[in-house]
Amino acid sequence: MKVEEQASTAEVVAARERYVPRGVSTTGLVVTRAWGARIWDADGREYLDFAGGIACQNLGHGSAGVVRAIHEQVDRYLHQCFMVGMYEPYVELCRRLDEVWPGEAATKSLLLNSGAEAIENAVKIARAATGRDAVVVFDRAFHGRTNLTMAMTSKLVYKRGFGPLATDVHRAPAPYAYRGVTTEDALRGLDLLFRQDVDPAEVACVVLEPVQGEGGFIPMPEEFVVALKERCERHGILYVDDEVQAGSGRTGTIWAIERLGIEPDLLVAGKTLGGGLPLAAVTGRAELMDSVHPGGLGGTFGGNPVACAAALAVLDELSAPGFRERAEQIGALMRRRLDEIAAQQPLVGEVRGLGAMLALEFTEPNGAVAKRVVAGARERGLVLLSCGLDGNVIRLLPPLSATDDELHRGLAILEESLGDARPE
Repeated sequence: MKVEEQASTAEVVAARERYVPRGVSTTGLVVTRAWGARIWDADGREYLDFAGGIACQNLGHGSAGVVRAIHEQVDRYLHQCFMVGMYEPYVELCRRLDEVWPGEAATKSLLLNSGAEAIENAVKIARAATGRDAVVVFDRAFHGRTNLTMAMTSKLVYKRGFGPLATDVHRAPAPYAYRGVTTEDALRGLDLLFRQDVDPAEVACVVLEPVQGEGGFIPMPEEFVVALKERCERHGILYVDDEVQAGSGRTGTIWAIERLGIEPDLLVAGKTLGGGLPLAAVTGRAELMDSVHPGGLGGTFGGNPVACAAALAVLDELSAPGFRERAEQIGALMRRRLDEIAAQQPLVGEVRGLGAMLALEFTEPNGAVAKRVVAGARERGLVLLSCGLDGNVIRLLPPLSATDDELHRGLAILEESLGDARPE
């Protein structure tokens, strides 16, 4: 088939079955075009996109500033490898990340290709800076699928059969009010971990998502984050803020932790940061970032200049006047409608989230209802994602460029799909 010819959905699905391993989980949707909050499949059907490539399109598909920046950089050069020949987009992005740092510290940044790679490097930096080995993560965490990040991630599907996993990774409880785990419970569990499993004097870092993503869109209570940071400071442990899914404007502020009033030691960004291109970053206090010897950090494509150009345009939009206000409006609109839907739907146990990062958890403690809702919504022209340890959560990630009409239409489809998902 010639490149300019458009394959049908059936042809792409058949080729996927032949050439792509089954371990790569996919849906039957074949996307050929995207713009704003909408995508089109290979058969020409239009969908509202409330998935955003799993939080990679907070600004919407085809954001004009991002596309323009990519085209301008492509005309200059595609790749240099920063270790071979430095280039301005890499350095400028690190400067901009310092500008938007959620605190007062002077920072430096390392640029990489993916969130998992960035998390691994954050741990490397923490270990080098502290001279310690152990890492503490939390229930329902998702930090990636590489060897170290599989050990840090809590969901079995991402690590079953891939052992042995990295060692010296320890898991503590995290608050989950809907399941009865309070902040006090979680802190008692952490303190018990420090008494019976790992000496806090041997812990390099704790790694926490301010809103757990794959784990179920569970916001961490401010009082838990404050108490966790206090324990870190008491024991000389570094606080790593995983903003890969919750950051880049998803909750309204550039970083979700801004809403909690805590300054981390290291912050990991990804997904939307690259505007649709592979890019992630570790930003942290300058003295910590400089603790690693020359040659200990890097990667051939890390901080690719085209991805850096896209990220600079992303940060321009996230910092623009009115962005946060619009994100807050979207969050309020969605929360109000979701609460109305939940009040009429006994299947819904809780509506939760932070800003425009919102989700529904179903009362049924398995993924059956969520699967039916996702399937029914797609039949009606809405792309949704499920999440949660039990797969019984619907997460909503509409672009923050979506119009009120698009948001209302999408939420109406969600409501219709919930109606169909009720058991007979």
